[in-house]
Amino acid sequence: DAPDQKYLCSNCNNILKKALQMLCGHRYCSACLSWIVRNNKNAVCQKCNEEDPSTLSEGSLLAEERAFGDAAINKEISELKVHCVTLGCSWSGIMKNFEEHQSLCEYALIPCHTGCGHMVMRKKLADHLENGCVNNVTTCQKCKRSLSSCEYQNPFQLVFDFFPLFLLQQSSSTPLINKDGCRFSEVGCSFRGSKEKIKEHEKTAVGAHMLLLLQHIKQLKASLCAAAKAATAFIPQAGLDVNENKLHVFENIVAVLNKEVETSNLEIVAFRRQSELDQNIIRGLELKIAELHRCLTQKDAGLSSLHKSLLFSEQASYDGVFLWKITDVGRKLQDSVTGRTVSLYSPAFYTAKYGYKVCLRVYLNGDGTGKGTHVSLFFVVMKGDYDALLPWPFRHKVTFMLLDQNNREHIIDAFRPDLTSASFQRPVNDMNVASGCPLFLPLSKLQSPKYAYVKE
Repeated sequence: DAPDQKYLCSNCNNILKKALQMLCGHRYCSACLSWIVRNNKNAVCQKCNEEDPSTLSEGSLLAEERAFGDAAINKEISELKVHCVTLGCSWSGIMKNFEEHQSLCEYALIPCHTGCGHMVMRKKLADHLENGCVNNVTTCQKCKRSLSSCEYQNPFQLVFDFFPLFLLQQSSSTPLINKDGCRFSEVGCSFRGSKEKIKEHEKTAVGAHMLLLLQHIKQLKASLCAAAKAATAFIPQAGLDVNENKLHVFENIVAVLNKEVETSNLEIVAFRRQSELDQNIIRGLELKIAELHRCLTQKDAGLSSLHKSLLFSEQASYDGVFLWKITDVGRKLQDSVTGRTVSLYSPAFYTAKYGYKVCLRVYLNGDGTGKGTHVSLFFVVMKGDYDALLPWPFRHKVTFMLLDQNNREHIIDAFRPDLTSASFQRPVNDMNVASGCPLFLPLSKLQSPKYAYVKE
C-alpha cells in the first residue's frame, strides 16, 4: 500500500527504519539522524524549516540525546502490507516478514557462489551449477582430486575417478555438511549465516531443499546409467562381470541416497510437529498476556478514578475562581509533542456553591491553528449536580490568566460565551466540547528565560 506521510523519514523520505522522534514532532531513521548530526554542527530540522522558518525554536535542533524511539510508529510500520517487486514473484505479506522473504525469494538474482561471475535466479542455481557453471568443481573425498562439471560428464571419468567417492558415500549415511552454511549446500543451496539463521532457514526452505535433492538424484542416476552403458560398450565381453559388480555398487549408492531422502522427510515431519507445538504454546502465552493486560487496564482505570476523586476533594473550589498549578511542565510538554498525552484537564470546580460545574483543558503543544506553535487553553462546561436548577445556556464571562511568577507580565485573555454554541448548552454527556483560545501563548515565550511562567 502507498504509505502515509507519517511513516516516511524527514531526511531520506523512505520508510522509517528504527524511527526516532524529535521534540518538534518530526521523525527520522536512526541512521539518518546519526549521519545528519555527525556531518552538521547545530543541525536544524529541515521539515520545521520548510513548514515555517519563523517558528524555529530550540525544539527544532537535532541531537541524538533529544530523540527517543517511537515504538508505536515502528509497530505500525512492521504491519504495513508489502509485496515483492522481483519479476515473477507473487509473494505479499507484511513488512516485518519481508527481510526473511528476500533471503528466500526463488526469483531473486544472486551471484553464483563458485565465483564464475554469473547472476542467476535462486531457483535456477542448481541447473546453472549442473549445466553452465565453469567453476563448478567437486573434490573427491577419497583422493582429494578436483573435478569440474565437464569431467563428470565423461562416463569413464565418472566410473573410474569417482568410484572411491561412491564407496565412501555407500559406507556412511551421514551427509557431508558445509560448516559455513546449510547442510544442503552439497546439492546447490547457497544460504550462509549463523547457526540460528541456518536452523531457521532449514525449517522454512524444506520445499526448495527437496527440489535440489531430487535434481541431484536424477542427475546422479542419469550419470550412472550413462557410465554403465559406456563402460559396457567399451570393455570386452570378458569384463562383463566387473561391470555387473560396478552396477551393483551404483545401485547401493542410489539406495543410500533414497535412505537420506527418507531421513530428510522424517526430519521435516518432526520440524512441522515441533512448529505446531511451538505455535500452540505461543497462542497460549498470547491469551495469558491479553488477560493480564485486561486486568491491568481495569486496575489502571480504577486507580485513575480514585486519583481524580482525590484531586477533586483536595482542590475543589466553589467561588468561580480556580488556581491551577501544573507540575513537570518539561516532561508533559514532551508527552504532548509525541502524542503520548496530547492535552491535560484541570480538576473540576464550581462557579458557586450550587453553580455550574466546569474545568480547564490545556494543550501544551497547541491544538488546531496553534498546534506546534502555541499553548492552547480551553474552558469546558461539565455535567453537574445542580444543572436542573440553573439557567441555560451558560452566560458568564470567562477570564484566562497565565501568571508570571515574578509578577511582571501576566498573560490575560477573556471571552463571553457564544449562546448558540453547543459548548455552553446544558450538558448531555459528562463534558461539553471545549471552547477557548487556541493561540493563548506562543511556545517561544513560554520557554524564554526572560519570563517566569515556568519556574522550578
